[in-house]
Amino acid sequence: MEVYEYDFVQEKPSFPGGDSRLLEFINSTRRYPKEAYKARVQGRVTCSFVVNTDGSISHVRVLKGVEESLNNEAVRIFSAMPSWHPGRNDNQAVPVRVIWSIPFRR
Repeated sequence: MEVYEYDFVQEKPSFPGGDSRLLEFINSTRRYPKEAYKARVQGRVTCSFVVNTDGSISHVRVLKGVEESLNNEAVRIFSAMPSWHPGRNDNQAVPVRVIWSIPFRR
């Protein structure tokens, strides 16, 4: 499968309602792992994922992690996202790799 990079498509994929809705989704879905919270582990987990031609999310991968439980939570959040509006080239939907970070702060 040929996957386009985010900056190299004519129309970028987007979360329904835009970035502000994406942040609302992340904040309402995020569950800070108890042990990490107690141990005061915090940081930003950066992941990549593919928005497919039908808007579904696949190939979620941690690019820069913090700690295993936080990394797993970030993957869970991205995997649970609703379908996006797919990216397009020449008015045709194409799979696009997106990179996004989820902060974990106490």
